[in-house]
Amino acid sequence: MSTASLRSRYLGDSVATASPQRILVMLYDRLVLDLERAEMALDTGDRTEAAVQIQHAQDIVFELRESLRVDAWEGGPRLAALYSWMITELVQAGVKRDRNRVAACRQIAEPLRDAWRQAAATLATSSA
Repeated sequence: MSTASLRSRYLGDSVATASPQRILVMLYDRLVLDLERAEMALDTGDRTEAAVQIQHAQDIVFELRESLRVDAWEGGPRLAALYSWMITELVQAGVKRDRNRVAACRQIAEPLRDAWRQAAATLATSSA
């Protein structure tokens, strides 16, 4: 088996066996990475790479919004609105090649990622 196929299998197994909380953190980690990569691509003028990264970030935010149970907690509607805002900003960032819009999304995504990571860690230690 090649290194690439072993890595792919490992990643697939990691996702398949992860808790819902861990999957959420993984999505946020990748979202932030995509946004960082999009910013770098826009900085260097690599339109194709920027478009790929922005599109992947949009896909993640769509997934986060679609999986959100808005009625499950009082912050749900506000988080859904924030996801909708991010999608709009990312669409505009892609169309206008606007690094500032990507950066604004990253400034929102990073604290959310950190909060979900902390919540997941707290839940993991309380259930252990």
